[in-house]
Amino acid sequence: MEEPATAPRPLPHTWEEARALAYGVAQPLPAHDVPLAQAAGRKLAADVHSLHAMPHYASSAMDGWAVAGSPPWILAEPGRRLSPGQAVPVVTGGLIPAGAKAVLRSESGTLSTDDDGLPVLVRNGAARPGEPKNGQHIRPAGQEAAAGELLVKAGVRLNPAHLALAALGGLDFLSVLGRPAVSLVLTGDEVVSSGIPDPGHVRDAFSPQLGGVVEALGGSVVGLQRAGDSLPSMLDALADFDDDPADVVITTGATGHSRVDFLRPALRQMGATLHIDGIAMRPGHPTLLAELPDGRFVVGLPGNPLAAMTSLISIGAPLLARLASLPMPATVEVVCGSPVKEYHGPTRLMPYRLLYGLASPCAFTDSAMMRGLAAADGIMVVPPHGAKMGETLTAFGLPWA
Repeated sequence: MEEPATAPRPLPHTWEEARALAYGVAQPLPAHDVPLAQAAGRKLAADVHSLHAMPHYASSAMDGWAVAGSPPWILAEPGRRLSPGQAVPVVTGGLIPAGAKAVLRSESGTLSTDDDGLPVLVRNGAARPGEPKNGQHIRPAGQEAAAGELLVKAGVRLNPAHLALAALGGLDFLSVLGRPAVSLVLTGDEVVSSGIPDPGHVRDAFSPQLGGVVEALGGSVVGLQRAGDSLPSMLDALADFDDDPADVVITTGATGHSRVDFLRPALRQMGATLHIDGIAMRPGHPTLLAELPDGRFVVGLPGNPLAAMTSLISIGAPLLARLASLPMPATVEVVCGSPVKEYHGPTRLMPYRLLYGLASPCAFTDSAMMRGLAAADGIMVVPPHGAKMGETLTAFGLPWA
């Protein structure tokens, strides 16, 4: 009796197809309000207008006296409207009382007494001719901005100066574009987190750097946990915890088809839609992109460090960019600095160094190595037929460069 035929495994996406799919499969996250102290580096979703005049009262630009009329000035009681010939002490930033026409600097005035022995303020020898002129050393209300005036346009990446400006405009929160929350899941019973591993075990190369790369790509890491080499452990790691909300789960390892690779079975059991099941590239071929029924995306990176990094930059970066309302990460063109032999297989992603303006492949770029990437200026995309010296190739930069 003939055995039933098994369905052929679908061909993997090309590198270009996988990038485009990772960007197109998601929708931008909604904008939301954050406190000013949390807004630095975020992209502004809506124009910022001043809620009041800036400054919202006339203030002194100097320490000294607010004065009305000509000298000498009689000291008036603070808090009342000044009449001509009166003065009251003020400090820098202090409220200018009604009726005041100027501020006499502290170094330009001297307290004295008049013929009746009453305290008066007079100009001294340090005063300039005609000082103070009408309006001198007074910051009028609305000098920086009128109420309702535009302060910062939408689309700006907020810096500390923007936050200070918003605070002066009376705002406590700013509307920013969504930033994807990312949970990291590291797999492998053979992985040790410190020290020199015994034969058969490997050092954890992901926890020291993966979070930083995700942050550089526009994500915000909200959790990190480890999953053992079992289906229950993987299912538990992928579960949605209310206290650890995530838009994207990035896993390392378990993307192959061996007896200890449980990511695919876990995704099937959870009812996930598999958008990408392998990419025709080396390193990083066994890369996955899935979507869980609750809307979270799962980016499955291979367990080898270099393969994981090329995969993360290839499909993780476009996915995070789309969720954050950012454009597709740009590629550049480089000129190949040395011939690359034909390769009977998929597209190769090769770390390179720029030498005299030419992109030369780095050494130590096996999928399990990081030495080549640590010395690289970028990664070039080499087609299966190889490349000639002087040929122009597509390339992309490194998140930390």
